[in-house]
Amino acid sequence: MENASDTTGINFILLGLFDYTQTHLFLFAMVLMAFLTSLMGNTFMIMLIQVDPQLHTPMYFLLSQLSLMDMMLVLTIVPKMAANYLMHNRSISPAGCGTQIFLFLTLGGGECFLLAAMAYDRYVAICHPLRHPILMNQKLCLQMTAGSWLLGGVDGLMQAGATLSFPYCHSREVNHFFCEAPSLVHLACADTMIYEFFMYVCCVLMLLIPLSLILASYSLILAAVLHMQSTAARKKAFATCSSHLAVVGLFYGTLMFIYMRPKSYHSGAHDKVVSAFYTIFTPVLNPLIYSVRNKDVKGALRKWLVKHFRWSQ
Repeated sequence: MENASDTTGINFILLGLFDYTQTHLFLFAMVLMAFLTSLMGNTFMIMLIQVDPQLHTPMYFLLSQLSLMDMMLVLTIVPKMAANYLMHNRSISPAGCGTQIFLFLTLGGGECFLLAAMAYDRYVAICHPLRHPILMNQKLCLQMTAGSWLLGGVDGLMQAGATLSFPYCHSREVNHFFCEAPSLVHLACADTMIYEFFMYVCCVLMLLIPLSLILASYSLILAAVLHMQSTAARKKAFATCSSHLAVVGLFYGTLMFIYMRPKSYHSGAHDKVVSAFYTIFTPVLNPLIYSVRNKDVKGALRKWLVKHFRWSQ
């Protein structure tokens, strides 16, 4: 039997999301297209926010951080998955596995708290519009952003270190397309019950604390909107919040489906499909949601296109 020290020297095998049938080759091509679309969409969103002065507000600064997290998330998952699939080599080193776990949890946890910060910004903008520049000043905005990254990073570091500290002396076949802590822990040849319990509690807290703040913010927003006399102001408030609510619903819905269900309801195949949705397809949808539903972003995009079209002539 191999001991715990062997964990650092033997690769894991990622069973992946696809096989080599025609249908799966088509789905793999769709994933690559989604990956490239996500990179281009989120890069363009960050660039647009940087170059347009009208988008230099807390809301759009936080949105640029969301785009950065989404872009890093797909870069963490898809290139390794695609390389393994194309090269018919599904192995990943323990160091690579630990890096994926760390980055995935850092970005996922950070995004949870960042969405809560965005909800607070919408609450202040709608319920206290005159005090918005004071209550949501640049310093606080930077602190909330740094806090989101830090909390996600601490969670990722703890879980990656703890997961790789277990001995893996039997099968090293991970039934997933990337290294995910719960999938690896199931392979450990040690008693992981206590660790799995704390991992579950940690995931629940990382999800429910920001979600509670989001729900509280939008409850107050809804109460304020219902008391507005102007129909135009009411429509503007709903339009401003609808994009963020759509992103929150997509992100939290899939995460809670994966991490908050009892073990008896888990299915490897279903979990991989849902994981693909929030690690690959949600980062594609976020910039589309914000660009289609947001007049400021559409206006900035129109100005940028007109400017560069004239310059090209």
